[in-house]
Amino acid sequence: MPQFIINGRKKLSGIIEVNGAKNDAVVILAASILTRSKVSINNVPDIEDIKRVAELLADLGVEVVKFKNKEYSICAKNIKQTNINSEIAKRIRASILLTAPILAREGRVTFPHPGGCVIGERPINIFLEGYSAMGAKIDYKNEKYFITASKLKGVKFVFGSISVTGTEAMIMAAVLAEGITILKNCACEPEVVSLASFLNQSGASIKGAGTSEIIIKGVKKLKGGYHKTIPDRVEAGGFAMLAAATGSQLTIKKCDPDHLDSLLDFMKKSGIGIRTGSDFIEVIPSEVMTAIGVKTREYPGFPTDLQSPWCVLLTQAEGQALVHETIYEGRLNWTDELKRMGANILTLDLHRIEIRGPTKLRGREIESPDIRAGMAYIIAALCADGRSVINNVYQIDRGYEKIEERLQKIGADIRRV
Repeated sequence: MPQFIINGRKKLSGIIEVNGAKNDAVVILAASILTRSKVSINNVPDIEDIKRVAELLADLGVEVVKFKNKEYSICAKNIKQTNINSEIAKRIRASILLTAPILAREGRVTFPHPGGCVIGERPINIFLEGYSAMGAKIDYKNEKYFITASKLKGVKFVFGSISVTGTEAMIMAAVLAEGITILKNCACEPEVVSLASFLNQSGASIKGAGTSEIIIKGVKKLKGGYHKTIPDRVEAGGFAMLAAATGSQLTIKKCDPDHLDSLLDFMKKSGIGIRTGSDFIEVIPSEVMTAIGVKTREYPGFPTDLQSPWCVLLTQAEGQALVHETIYEGRLNWTDELKRMGANILTLDLHRIEIRGPTKLRGREIESPDIRAGMAYIIAALCADGRSVINNVYQIDRGYEKIEERLQKIGADIRRV
């Protein structure tokens, strides 16, 4: 299996560009099933999760063409089956997003419990409850869910807890349903807004995306369309914290700073120099960074996907700070390896840790448990004295395209073996 070999303590400099957002691209790929016409998706990152979703679509009989310029052409004129491939679906959480458009269009779908990152309990009850509220019948046998509905019906549905993928799935289920669907306590993430914009361009009637209440008026059919994937705010935020943690001056291009208001505000409060423009963030190193605690929240709060690089940043900051992970139970487990690298971390419970800094990190051999912790380990290794080896690189490749090549261009001593 591939590994990353990293020699730390090197200053980075220059410009690094942000790719299209994984979480936007996967949901648009899924939504392409809702129309029988061709859909073109541009600025798609070349990462493992995208490849797996494309494989799932092809397995269903969807025509998938990938071009060299990060563009995909999708045509779901004919769907030969409604059984989502178990072998692939168990590897990525995004497979759950395919269930809504298949059910909405074909009236039935079969799928296993989705896989993905090991970051605590991630039930799918919210999807099942939503489909059931719209009139679907749900059975579970032989480790598979069987969902059928002659025609989904518009409904008023209140999410028990805010869920990005849950909100996206219910939007896709509702666009072809009979009548009006009202969704309350919705996720407000930019990816939800992007999905609604794409579907409206294709003939849907969706109002309120980006707020807690979304209203969808069902239509009989959708036409094809074009979509440019929005910038990956998680990748941009990770690069910003990489610069700050290593004391480097970096410019992050092709991003949307407005999607990172919470993170950038915390960084400024820590004493880190930040300059922004319409599509860039410049990080200016600070002699002293002050430790600031964070509590993860749904958008526009501090993102759970940026919790792990923030923890690494805190190991290099002055003072003591609390990190409270409110979204996923057990998502702080990755910090056990950070402790072994020399971090001064006190684990309070499954949701809270205290970090005291600054501390000198030491290179060591570690294994990536998930996409975001994997990126945090890269940042930690670049801060550390000596040589680090990161195993299970596949997890990092799921979310970051050729990350070692891009970091090499700004001066990082990292290679894949």
